[in-house]
Amino acid sequence: MTAGLILAAGESRRMGSPKALLAYRDETFLDTLIGLFAPRCAQVVVVLGAGAEAIRAAGRRPAQFVVNSNWPAGMTTSLQCGLAALPNDVDGVLFTLVDHPAVSPATVDALLAPGKALLRVPRYQGRRGHPIWFSRALIPEFLAIPEDGAARDVVRRHIAETEFLDTDDPGVVADIDDPEAYRELVGQALPPAKAMR
Repeated sequence: MTAGLILAAGESRRMGSPKALLAYRDETFLDTLIGLFAPRCAQVVVVLGAGAEAIRAAGRRPAQFVVNSNWPAGMTTSLQCGLAALPNDVDGVLFTLVDHPAVSPATVDALLAPGKALLRVPRYQGRRGHPIWFSRALIPEFLAIPEDGAARDVVRRHIAETEFLDTDDPGVVADIDDPEAYRELVGQALPPAKAMR
């Protein structure tokens, strides 16, 4: 059983408005990602922080919403808040940030394919992206990250047990952090992508 985890707790300072509510393909970023994860995951948890009430009120797709009251301390606290909300019987976690709405269904399906790796990370033209999948065996390590640590520390420790999935999906690296990146995203239609092994 895979659980989906979407972080949407940040302040979106560079964007100037909540990224979760930006429009993409007739939905918001957040609803797009919930719609992508929900058919493939037993549960989808969304971590909110800044602007939580407005984001939850605007949502059209069902998910389990949790609020990280410590969101100003950084992304690690939001990841840990979301992991703490997951049921104990998950086999793995499909994890992404809300500012990566353009990933293709084929990429997600490839990340969820059976395998032996502890982590699966998509790549596009050699660049690592989101979402990532990780085994439940790593949840205690992510929960133990100190406040000044980062999730990438756990990933680096397990690089030998990581499967990198090379794709032709530019959506995995389309990190929409500012108005210019958003204009680029919506100004061009990203082609449908296929995952390659």
